[in-house]
Amino acid sequence: MSRDVACIGAGVIGGGWAAWFLARGFDVVAWDPAPDAEARLRRTVDAAWPALTELGLDDGADRSRLRMAATLGEACAGAVFVQESAPEDLALKRSLLAELADATGDDVVIASSTSGFPMSDMATEARDPSRLVVGHPFNPPYLIPLVEVVGGEATAPAVVERAAAFYRATGKSVIEMDREVPGFVANRLQEALWREALHMVARGEATVDQIDAAITEGPGLRWPVHGPCLTFHLAGGEGGMAHMLDHFGPSLLAPWTRLGAPELTGALRDAMVTGTAAEAGARSFADLVAERDRAVIAIRRAVEAARAG
Repeated sequence: MSRDVACIGAGVIGGGWAAWFLARGFDVVAWDPAPDAEARLRRTVDAAWPALTELGLDDGADRSRLRMAATLGEACAGAVFVQESAPEDLALKRSLLAELADATGDDVVIASSTSGFPMSDMATEARDPSRLVVGHPFNPPYLIPLVEVVGGEATAPAVVERAAAFYRATGKSVIEMDREVPGFVANRLQEALWREALHMVARGEATVDQIDAAITEGPGLRWPVHGPCLTFHLAGGEGGMAHMLDHFGPSLLAPWTRLGAPELTGALRDAMVTGTAAEAGARSFADLVAERDRAVIAIRRAVEAARAG
């Protein structure tokens, strides 16, 4: 039986997916029209491999099982699953997903890594949209367990179930959404925090490094364990969420947050770029990736150990 997974798009997300599937013992056939795609993809896989090795490789996991296809049709020819990770351009997504649906068999699930587009909006040009589903990962896909799975109006319910089951079988943590929501679940939560951070920098209320420290040294330490809802449940003491809402509910009307996006002025852009460069210091991109990967692995293991008692 074929063990081919087709990774369409070999950028940061597509490369991360390729590394993940290789580590799970699949053969990965990738396609990307960029002339330097193969070199970039192999660099991404090589950079991810130490973390994947630390987490544990499945039987048969081997970077040599990665190959580049000359055409999209060749990439899909023997695939049992297709992961599309093209740029976030709606017109491109529509035409590419339509082409993928034509290039694959009737039993092949095609999942899009889109970070915000509903599948109903992306599937409009496909002759058979029933096999198209969103499989939204978090960066980097080889390290962060979460995948949000949701179908469009024309997606067959069985396809959503098959996609979720496939991801779970590879070791992913899956949120199988009941309905389409632009941005899905995690991105909507992340975007709210990001917008408030930009507002604070734009108004001179906080610096980039202060904002990052506020999360890494504060609520970010609790979220890997319980998430925001259970965290606030504990904030209510023995009365739990009910007491927390009754006591702090009025503060929801206080002007603490500004969910509208701030104008991305040149000054704000420069402040964010300068601030992140200062925070990174002498650490290169590769240094930061290695630091992040080591820390996430340690956090995941610590949380697993704590939950196990």
